Amino acid sequence: MKTRYCAVLLLISLTATAADKPAFVPPQPAPLPNLAPAGAVRPATKPVAAQSGNRTKKFGEDMECLLEPSLVANVGSPVEGTLAQVLVDRGADVRRGQVVARLNSSVEAATVTLRQAQEAYGQRKVTRNEELFKKDLISASDKDELETQTRLAGLERKQQQEVLALRTITSPINGVVVERYLAPGDHIAQEKILKLVQIDPLYVEVIAPVEMFGAIRLGMTGQVRLDPMMSGSYNAKVTVVDRVIDAASGTFGIRLELRNPGNKIPAGIRCNVKFVG
Repeated sequence: MKTRYCAVLLLISLTATAADKPAFVPPQPAPLPNLAPAGAVRPATKPVAAQSGNRTKKFGEDMECLLEPSLVANVGSPVEGTLAQVLVDRGADVRRGQVVARLNSSVEAATVTLRQAQEAYGQRKVTRNEELFKKDLISASDKDELETQTRLAGLERKQQQEVLALRTITSPINGVVVERYLAPGDHIAQEKILKLVQIDPLYVEVIAPVEMFGAIRLGMTGQVRLDPMMSGSYNAKVTVVDRVIDAASGTFGIRLELRNPGNKIPAGIRCNVKFVG
């Protein structure tokens, strides 16, 4: 009887102790970030101009725009080598065809000199043997072989001159240097040497509401103002009207071309434009 009584007391004590402890809750995994799977199409963001007020504009009202370079060129080298000279730096104006960099070309220059000497020697032999041929002292076959060797020497000389010319880097556009990536002594394979932009003409990029589609036509004039950076207005011509509407924002793109002689107007600044027909 006493043993049974003790067992009952022990059971009551264990039950009370278990009730005092909180129930075990397994750890919950941290929520995964809301990432799109690789290769998934993400919704397009609204154009900056549309977000800042152009969506409510009407024809004839001032609209926000952005000045962009008309061309961007990343200048590199068609051949591998070591840079000997970089002749321009950031901010410099360059002309199309201007030499902007040179690779080490001592071996190629020596090869051109060798081919020139071989061609000149062949031409002298052809001249001397012309008289021998007239006197029947050499055969027609010997004469033809010598002339052919001389022509081949000339072709090899031209080939080596082209190889040498590839080691001189020229500007492909009239523009401005905006970035210089390498310096003399750097090895170059597929790296960029310079970044050039053409800012004459400038492109005036506008994002317009769909309600204006059809009202803006190619050749139309837009008056561009650059306040507060520069005073006055500048006439630009519409050169591109997008034929596809962005359904997400209800907008389409327009591009105007603004002449910029002397590169006086910088690219990358915001502006306002009014279409006047």
